[in-house]
This record gives sequence, structure tokens and C-alpha cells, in this order.
Amino acid sequence: MAAGPGSGLLRPRRAARPSHGGRAASCARRPRAARSKDGGGRRFRAARGSDLRRAGMAAGGGSPSIVEFFGGEDGYRCGYCRSDTGNISHGMWAHSMTVQDYQDLIDRGWRRSGKYVYKPIMNQTCCPQYTIRCRALHFQASKSHKKVLKKMLKFISKGDVSKVASEEEPMDSHIEDVATCDFAYKSESQVSQSDLTPLAVDQAERVENEDEDSGETKEGNVQKAESDSVPICADKDTPVPAEPSHSAKAVHAPPKPGKGADLSKPPCRKAKDIRKERKLQKLLQNQMGTAEGSQLEGDQTFLLQNSKSKTNQPKNIEDFVFVPLPDDARHKLEFTRFLCDSPLEAEHAPNGPECGYGSFHQQYWLDGKIIAVGVIDILPYCVSSVYLYYDPDFSFLSLGVYSALREIAFTRQLCVKAPDLCFYYMGFYIHSCPKMRYKGQYRPSDLLCPETYVWTPIEQCLPLLEHSKYSRFNQDGKAVDEGRLKELGRVKVLHKRTVMPYSVYKKRRKGPSDEASVQQYASLVGQTCSERMLLFRS
Repeated sequence: MAAGPGSGLLRPRRAARPSHGGRAASCARRPRAARSKDGGGRRFRAARGSDLRRAGMAAGGGSPSIVEFFGGEDGYRCGYCRSDTGNISHGMWAHSMTVQDYQDLIDRGWRRSGKYVYKPIMNQTCCPQYTIRCRALHFQASKSHKKVLKKMLKFISKGDVSKVASEEEPMDSHIEDVATCDFAYKSESQVSQSDLTPLAVDQAERVENEDEDSGETKEGNVQKAESDSVPICADKDTPVPAEPSHSAKAVHAPPKPGKGADLSKPPCRKAKDIRKERKLQKLLQNQMGTAEGSQLEGDQTFLLQNSKSKTNQPKNIEDFVFVPLPDDARHKLEFTRFLCDSPLEAEHAPNGPECGYGSFHQQYWLDGKIIAVGVIDILPYCVSSVYLYYDPDFSFLSLGVYSALREIAFTRQLCVKAPDLCFYYMGFYIHSCPKMRYKGQYRPSDLLCPETYVWTPIEQCLPLLEHSKYSRFNQDGKAVDEGRLKELGRVKVLHKRTVMPYSVYKKRRKGPSDEASVQQYASLVGQTCSERMLLFRS
């Protein structure tokens, strides 16, 4: 997607410049039947698409999915291994598509790039692409993820993050795919201040600043170095060979200098814990100065224990994403969300998210300047990340990783209102391409079996992919695709502005039979989708 007016420095992410995170593997290109070097082909498809939608609504009483199937084509260039003809996939053009149909399609290995929807031929393509999803409700940010979140907080609050060359983030979006997407774009001049929403609005708890974190790290390293030299003790009831059993009392002698930790002294404590303890002590003294000493001591112990148990719990992603900022923050980070043009029909459901279902732009604004735009699809069971493009001047903030983490947090927010919407789809996982393995770091995550279309934890899939780049993840040899095609005659067809089952269309059709093509289409989309979606036949 080309950058809109007013965003001159905004560029789409390219495969040659790796950069994050969770974006659809968009190496598939439209088949020659769907490509056009000038605008005439696109205008023709748009006009015909409008006519088809009107015909479908008139016949079906709603706004159904309408697709043109192209089938498999000769191999074309792969953006991952650079093979000239190794990338092979099936494809279809979506004139319109419901969110439920697209949800069912991506759960069968399909993916969209603009209005072109494609499915790699997994056992033939050079780089098999496995659909990957993250279980957002159980997601725990890794150490590297927290590092990116803290870097963003430090930059916003203090503005002192140096633009050093950091480790580049992998990515998978391509400039050619951006050109095929007809998304509506709002430039800086078109957005009013009332449309902007601060990123940090929901949480009351403040994340510790970087100075405290650095102190914690230093003391934690000292404590770790000391504990590494102490041998691990066996269970108290297990006698140790060549030594007295637990009936003999152990006496710890002070070690010689440089020989390990002194066990006769209490263990080191983190500076942060000491500061919190002192603060609680002072608070208790001010509030309960007249209380009896024994009662004060008991309450103090209880509060300290509760505080310790709370601080020892790992921070979740919301503690970083929605943390309130100080009043004197150096920068202001805001975001806006707009419904954008795509083949997905926008829908609202009583038990769905407040923003509804469909395709959205999430724009990231820094001090009134747009620095990144993420494209997402909100579907009945997931938030599907399409791609991200950003201002390269801010690549030092790892915007790809940051946006993926923010989208995971957004998924968890939507799940409160729509309990079924609890997954974050990251496009395709490509194990044969090392730079694309980063998606497996967002855990817990699952990969889709390419034969039975069941989800399998990625930990069980990786050993299989190390052995072979194409693998069936479902280890039940008798398991089959439960959504496979069973009745070809029930496939819905749109022919001459009339909706009919394929059994009727087959009798009316003149000319050579197209049963093989319809059979291939229906087997790829499954019985359920083939009975809901309308397959256009001329």
C-alpha cells in the first residue's frame, strides 16, 4: 500500500530490510489473469465486483462472499529462498467476503493480500508456509519483548534512547503486495485532535523506571554469581553418600575469600525490595503511630508479605502497554483506528466487539506525526495481522515488535466483550527460512496441520520441521479433514446474476465441463464455505 499524502517518510516494509513481527507472509502474487499493469483492469474488476455484489444480495438476501477461482498456476519467484519458479499456490479473487467465511478460510491455510486470497500448495512449494496463531490470553512476554516495551516507555518519558544500530527485526511484507491493496488512508491533515486517543489510559499501576531496573539487574547479577557457587542440596530425608545423614547438624564455616557465598550471613536483597519495605514502614508509622507494638509488627509483616508476593509476580503485557506516563513526559504517543477498505464486509454483532468486525488501520502518532500504520482484520475468533509499514527514521524503536505486542494486548481487550475472540494470527510461519522463524517466539502458539487442519502446539511441530520442511503435524494416521468436500452438487454458484447449486448449473452450462476446476475449488475451501460463498462462473 502506498503511503498517503502527508506521510512522505512513511515506507512499506520490505523483505530486504527485515523488521518484525507477525505479518502475513505475502510472497504470493496474483495470477496473470488477475494482474494488470494499468488501471483499466482494476477499474473493470471494481465495476464487475459491484455488479456481482448487487446480484448476490438480490439473490441471497444479504451480502455473501463472491469469489473467482484461478486454481494453481506455474511456479513463480519466491521472496524467501529466491527461487525463480519454486513458489506455487492456489488463488482466488474476492469481490466481497464475510468475516466468518474468511475466518474459516484462514483456518484451512488461506491468506489474503488485498483482495487476492491464496493458499500455498504445501507439498510442492519451495518454502512451505504454515498458518500460525498465538493464544493471546496465555501470552507471556519474553525478556526480549519486555526490552522493546521498556525502550519505548523510556523514549516517550525521557527521550534519551540513542539511535544505535539494534538487532534487525525479521519481516515478510512486500512492496508489490502493498500496491495491490486498495485501502482508504487518512493523512495527518485529515485527522482531528478529537480522533486521537492516548496509548496509556487504562492502568493505575506505574512501571518501575529504568534506573530501578538497572539497579535491580546489577544486584540480581551479584546474587546470581554468588548462588552459582553454592552446591544444590538434596532432599532433607535423603542421606548423602560418604557423609552423615540428617541426624547430624550441619555447621557452615565462613568461606575463604573468593571461594563462594558466606552462608552464615543472610542472602542479598534487591535494592527495589529494600526501598519498598522502607516505604511501607514509614507509611505504617505515620498511620499507626499510636498502635501497640505487637499489633503494628503483625500488620507490618502481613503487608510486607503481600507486597513481596505481588512484586515477585511477572508483569503482563498490559503493565507495559497501558502504563500511565508522567506529566513531564518528553513525547506523546497516541493511536487511532479506522475502518478501511478491503474485501471483508464490515459487520456488527450484539455479542461482538464494540468496533465491529472487518479490516482496520491502526495509526501510531508520535507528537502529532504519524510514524507507523498496522493493518489488521478483526474476525469472529481472532485478530489477524496483515502487515505494518512505518517511518524508517524510528526503526530504532523496533516498531514491528512493539506493534505486534500491542496487537496482542488489543486482542485480549476485545476478548472481554467477545469471549470467542481470543487468538492472534500472525500469518505464516516458514521454518525453512531462518529469518521467518521469529514468529515462533510469540508463545504459546500453534501451527495448522496442512492435511487435517487441526491446531498443534509449535513445540511438537519443530522437531518434525527440522527433519523435513513439509510435515503433517497430526500424528493420528487415521485422522482426516473433517471439513472436506462431501457433496459437489451443493456448491453455490453465481451464474448470469442467478445463485444456484452446482448440480443445477451443471445442467444449464453450455460448452466444455468445468467440473474439475469446481471440484478443486470446493476441496480447498471445504464443504461449509463452498455452500456459503458464491463461486462466479461466466
